[in-house]
Amino acid sequence: MVSWWWVRHGPTHRRDMNGWTDVPADLSDSAALARLAAYLPQDAPVISSDLSRAITTADAIQESRGRLPHERALREIHFGAWEARSFDAVQEEDPRLIRRYWEQPGDVCPPGGESWNELCTRVNRAVDWLTGEAGHVIAVAHFGTILSQVQRARGCTAYETFAQSIDNLSVTRLDWDGQRWREGEVNQIP
Repeated sequence: MVSWWWVRHGPTHRRDMNGWTDVPADLSDSAALARLAAYLPQDAPVISSDLSRAITTADAIQESRGRLPHERALREIHFGAWEARSFDAVQEEDPRLIRRYWEQPGDVCPPGGESWNELCTRVNRAVDWLTGEAGHVIAVAHFGTILSQVQRARGCTAYETFAQSIDNLSVTRLDWDGQRWREGEVNQIP
C-alpha cells in the first residue's frame, strides 16, 4: 500500500486565474503549519511542485523528513492567455469559451494553456512514476493538481470533481493498493 498525502500550498490571497504564475505563499500562520507538520507521517519524503508557493510550504513542513527534487509536472493547470487575469476580465473577453471551460471540463483549454485532461495526464504520469512499492509520499501542490488525483480515485467526471473544495494547507490522502487508487480523506484541515 502506498499513501500519497497531498497538501495544498499556503494561501496566496490572489483572486485571479493563477496557475503557472510564480507567486509567494503566505506562511505567517505558524500554528497551522505546526499542526500540519505534526499530522503528516514522519517517515515520508516530501516533494513539491517547482513553483515557489509549493516549495516554501514544503520547506515549512519538512522538519526531519527527506526531500525529493521539485517536480515541474506537479504544477497547477496552465491558464495560458488567461493566466493572472481576473475571472471577470476573461468572462468579458470570451464568455462562451470560459463557460465551456468550467461547465464541460475535459478537452476545452484557454488560448495557449492546457485543458483539464492535459493536466490530468501530466500529473498522473508523474504520480505513477513516483509511486513505489510501499510507504508514504507527502506532495505539496495546487488545487487543480490535487483535484486531478481525487477524480482519479473516485472515477468520476471532471465536472463532478470541481464541486470538491481543496483548502489551503489541507490534506488529501489517496491510497494505491497495487490495483487502483482509493480515496482516504479529502480536504482535511489538521
